Amino acid sequence: MDGMRTVTVQADVDGRFGNADAITARLAKDFLPDLVAATPGLSFEILGQAANSAETVSSIMVGFLIGLVGIYLVLSFQFRSYVEPVIVMLTIPLAFLGVIWGHAAMGYNISMPSLVGAASLAGIVVNNAILLIEVIKDKAGPEVTVAEAAGLAVRARFRPIFVSATTTILGMAPLLTETSTQAQTLKPLVISVVFGLLTSTALVLLVLPALYAILAELGLARAGRARRETEASLRAGSQIGDGSHTVSKGTST
Repeated sequence: MDGMRTVTVQADVDGRFGNADAITARLAKDFLPDLVAATPGLSFEILGQAANSAETVSSIMVGFLIGLVGIYLVLSFQFRSYVEPVIVMLTIPLAFLGVIWGHAAMGYNISMPSLVGAASLAGIVVNNAILLIEVIKDKAGPEVTVAEAAGLAVRARFRPIFVSATTTILGMAPLLTETSTQAQTLKPLVISVVFGLLTSTALVLLVLPALYAILAELGLARAGRARRETEASLRAGSQIGDGSHTVSKGTST
């Protein structure tokens, strides 16, 4: 090619024992640079499945970012706030922790199907967070602090959140034990969804209420602002009532 001698090396990877992306990345990082350094005039280019995977990953990331913007806009209209959607969307990186832990526990490298599964989690995990925040806002009031409302919301929504997550996990769990060659392509995707949903469900019930209570105390969440406005109006009404009582008493005297 272009007057230069070329050698084409092709190989198929058994998905049951290895990951094509991980093997290619290791070759490009460790073996091939040393070979180029030891052989003057030698160069290499990785094509085939590895090149297609890199292009697909780039496309997935662009679509994922667009999806995040769309989720934020929808949540902004729902909550009528620019801060509360950020609280809800923090469940997405919590799910990604489960994706990483799941691949490490199962002995798999993160690949293109893994990213597809992780991207699909973004639309799943926010649902529980939306319901939880709505319950917190409903229960918070003049006599109930946001922290107390957060605890009540977790107790009220624990069973529905737990059951919905469990049914999804149990429905996909059999694929984790599948050993056929065809299942190896889907297995990283299933690992992402199962472990990401498992981790996000637990952390949403623990982290999200505490974070919302903190932001409410700082006046950054609507529940905290509404409670403060109610308390201020009650105090103002009480002061007006006391003043009226004093004036009427002085007039009668």
